[in-house]
Amino acid sequence: MTLTEFQARTIEAFGELRADHLVRNHHLAACGGRTAHEAIDEGQSVKQVWWALCDEFDVSEQLR
Repeated sequence: MTLTEFQARTIEAFGELRADHLVRNHHLAACGGRTAHEAIDEGQSVKQVWWALCDEFDVSEQLR
C-alpha cells in the first residue's frame, strides 16, 4: 500500500477532517502508542498502520 492509497482510504473511511485528525492525534496501541503519522514517519509499514486504524475503529470489511 502506498501513502497515497493510505490517505485515500482514511478519507473514505473517516471523512476528510476526521481522517487527518486521527492520523495526527490518535495513538494506536498496535503501533506502540504512536500516532499513524509518527509510525509511518518512523518506518512502520503503511499497510500495518492502516490495519491498526481499521482494527481500532472497527472499519467495515468493505472499506478495508
